[in-house]
Amino acid sequence: MAAMMLRLENVSKSFGALKVTDGVTVTVPRGEALGIIGPNGAGKSTLFNLITGNLFADEGRINFLGRDVTRAPPMERVRMGVGRSFQIPQPFEGLTVFENLLTAAAFGRVGREAEMVDDCARILEETELLRKANVVAGSLSLLDRKRLELARALATGPELLLLDEIAGGLTEGECKALVATIRAIHARGTTIIWIEHVLHALTSVVERLLVLDFGRVIGIGAPNEIMASKEVRDIYLGLEV
Repeated sequence: MAAMMLRLENVSKSFGALKVTDGVTVTVPRGEALGIIGPNGAGKSTLFNLITGNLFADEGRINFLGRDVTRAPPMERVRMGVGRSFQIPQPFEGLTVFENLLTAAAFGRVGREAEMVDDCARILEETELLRKANVVAGSLSLLDRKRLELARALATGPELLLLDEIAGGLTEGECKALVATIRAIHARGTTIIWIEHVLHALTSVVERLLVLDFGRVIGIGAPNEIMASKEVRDIYLGLEV
């Protein structure tokens, strides 16, 4: 049985009277790819913010690699191995693609500069950005901004990679190319938690799906079982599942 990488125990978060995360309990083994789905407002991005430390839970505990990180700040979690992409790419637009990666590596991990440079070059190749290493990030297309968002997360050296709707807004061909890159990253052992509305992209990579609705976990299991659930299909009524 794979070792546990992340465990959330009864994690809750409220904004005033609104409970956006409600008693979430889930365990993610090392090496797994877990997908998270749910309608807008279900609490998916809030859950990511709780895992990364951008928000602190009101109740419950978060354990990462055997350590309680419930109150650990974001930078500490990054340096422990939690990497994240954002739904809307947020590059340093005035820096080149390569400089964006070096900045992420310098602040997100501990190591020698020469090793970081070599690793960033490898990541550029892996994410198909090597030819654009010296292009200013602000001039990139949406696909390349998504690739850069993924590459910056990888530059921090994550053991756990959180992807927030990275396929959103892409054409079918662009989505297919990006999914192939994510599949290769997972195949080399990186643990992934992926929020996505593009369900066919998600289910082509993940081993399990977790469904959130109004901050609560209403199902978790194999993708085919989850998508066959009447409750899940009701939540997605009107969407292609």
